[in-house]
Amino acid sequence: MNSCDIADKRCQPCEGGVPPLNEASSLALLSELPGWTVNEKKLEKSFAFKNYYETMAFVNALAWISHREDHHPDLSVGYNKCHVSYWTHAIGGLSENDFICAAKIERLLEI
Repeated sequence: MNSCDIADKRCQPCEGGVPPLNEASSLALLSELPGWTVNEKKLEKSFAFKNYYETMAFVNALAWISHREDHHPDLSVGYNKCHVSYWTHAIGGLSENDFICAAKIERLLEI
């Protein structure tokens, strides 16, 4: 599966009761997301921008994606940077939803 394929998917509601992705599945999906890492059961990436305006435009676009998918990351935002962390709280680890949202962000930045 490539990032375009996963970016075309929609997040599925997750209320718990399912196991997190195993390491092999996570690594397979991670291989399609340049610059993303898995750290302590979180899918993460830091983004750098020229200025505050570009940073906030990115954060607002990310917020729109998160709202549409009903899957929300933790963000750390500074003047010209944003750190994004995804994980599925309900299962205490990574789900396909985390990778879907990351792929959508990557697609956003291709524009």
